[in-house]
Amino acid sequence: MIEVKSITKTYGKKQNAFTALSDTTFTIPDGASVAILGKSGSGKSTLMHAMSGLDRPETGEVIINGQDILKLKPKQIDEFRSRQMSFIFQSFFVQANESCYDNVSLPLEIANMPIGKRHQKINEALSAVELLDKKMSRARDLSGGQKQRLAVARAIVNDPKILFADEPTGNLDSVTGGVIEDLLFGYNKSRGVTLIIVTHDPELAQKCDIQIHIKDGKVETIKTRKGVKS
Repeated sequence: MIEVKSITKTYGKKQNAFTALSDTTFTIPDGASVAILGKSGSGKSTLMHAMSGLDRPETGEVIINGQDILKLKPKQIDEFRSRQMSFIFQSFFVQANESCYDNVSLPLEIANMPIGKRHQKINEALSAVELLDKKMSRARDLSGGQKQRLAVARAIVNDPKILFADEPTGNLDSVTGGVIEDLLFGYNKSRGVTLIIVTHDPELAQKCDIQIHIKDGKVETIKTRKGVKS
């Protein structure tokens, strides 16, 4: 379970201060698919950064399985994030000059997994996104949709408990975007992973178990699909 309690995040100082999040509170059950929905500048990405410990709010708590990650030291948060979380972004952020294999290997290297154990996990992740035949191809030679599938493979290779996706289909056409959505929701259901999607797309949000609508840094509404435990 993820409990977000009274999160407030401000950028700038004095007359230049801007409150990106204001007293934000909600709970996400394990294994749910969640859309954080809102217009550009509403605070969606800031909220994702606070929930993952990438950014520290001035006040509030982010409690994951009983532990407030905001009380951890920076190195401890980094370790927690590498074990528990993965991220997919709109702009792919793949290493263009590296092979698909090496791109997917990166999280395992960061986690200090022995080389002998990496090979099978990398192949499984590439197979899951139907890129095993591109294993030794450079990422720069892939299409946009293939690059995003590669980003998904890299995100799932270390078996995260929480998967954050920030506008994961924003740079893709509708057909390719649908493929990425199917991959994410399929992984969410098959593995029981908590999927948190930051989006401004109401159609994508409607596919999620929970919709958290953010406006001007505040939670405006929370909609939960019938039958989903909150």
